[in-house]
Parts: sequence; structure tokens; C-alpha cells
Amino acid sequence: MFTGIVETVGKVEEIYPVGTNVDFVISSLISDELKIDQSVSHNGVCLTVTKVADGKHRVTAIDETMNKSNLSQWQVGSKVNLERCMKADGRFDGHIVQGHVDSTAKVVDFKDENGSWLFTFELQEEGLVVEKGSVCINGTSLTCFNVGKKIFSVAIIPYTFEHTNFNQLVVGSTVNIEFDIIGKYIDLIVNRK
Repeated sequence: MFTGIVETVGKVEEIYPVGTNVDFVISSLISDELKIDQSVSHNGVCLTVTKVADGKHRVTAIDETMNKSNLSQWQVGSKVNLERCMKADGRFDGHIVQGHVDSTAKVVDFKDENGSWLFTFELQEEGLVVEKGSVCINGTSLTCFNVGKKIFSVAIIPYTFEHTNFNQLVVGSTVNIEFDIIGKYIDLIVNRK
């Protein structure tokens, strides 16, 4: 389990297709601290570390993950938000994040608000986003507002802008979305037939 508080930004160094899977080699400040079999959030996608060496780690994404997330758009040089699993005795700074991407969204507007940045996203289909509720975007826990059927906005403070890959996003960029797990369970219970 994660909290959506990005630890560092990694860089995609190598990409290897392996059958229907894809292996990614990522360099980062935390790579040497990782262990094989450890789960790490990569842009909000929980991936298992399969190798660690020389300031880099390797992970494998299956076909399902490639189809449901923005990993298929990664290229050598892409910046990736990274977060290790929450420690049992750690602070819960964000919200409950599983690392299971529900959908992707596109950046449809981006404004510099002279001290913060306002991003507006359009979901592929209507999702479980509520006014002032939590959403995980590229592995980052954020609060949404100006919520419509498929549209919502988030405000990014300077620290988050500088320490995540939000500074790489432009209009048209695709991001990974994980809806709040509590909202997903409530929706399932209420709409169960």
C-alpha cells in the first residue's frame, strides 16, 4: 500500500520487450536501496523490482498494465514518480493508494497561477471523482475540485511541481488515475444488483 507521497523522480534508462511483457530499467536516488521482490509505485503503478544494480532497478509490466496505464508511452529519458510502500509505523500523509490504475486521463488545460499551477484533466469515461475528494494522479495524492462528469482540476504547489513529473506535463499528456478506494467500495455496495 502507498500514500501518494512521491519520494523521488526516476529516469527510464532502458526498455526491453519480453514476449507480451515489457521490462523497464529505471535510475533513481532510491534504486540502490531497493530489494528484489519489493513493490514500488511507478507513476502510480505498483511494479515488482526484479533486479538492482549500479543505481538502477528493473521492473516488469504485463500486457494488462501496459494497456491500462501510460507506461506504453514511456521512452528512454521519461521521468517517473517513485514511491516505496508505506511502512507500518509510518505517517499516513496522503490517502490510501493501492498502485492499481483505474484509468488514464489527458491534460486539457494547464495554467501558471503565479505561485501554483492549475491542471485540468479529462477522464476517458466518467469516474469516481468527487469535489474536494482524493485522487491519485501519476502516483501523487491530490485533492480535486471543479469536478464535472469527466473533467476535474487539481492545484499543484511549487514543492510538488519541482519534485514530481508534473513539471513535464503539457496539454495532451496522458496520466495514470487511481480513484479513491473507499469511494470504489461504496460505489460497488450501492450499485450492486
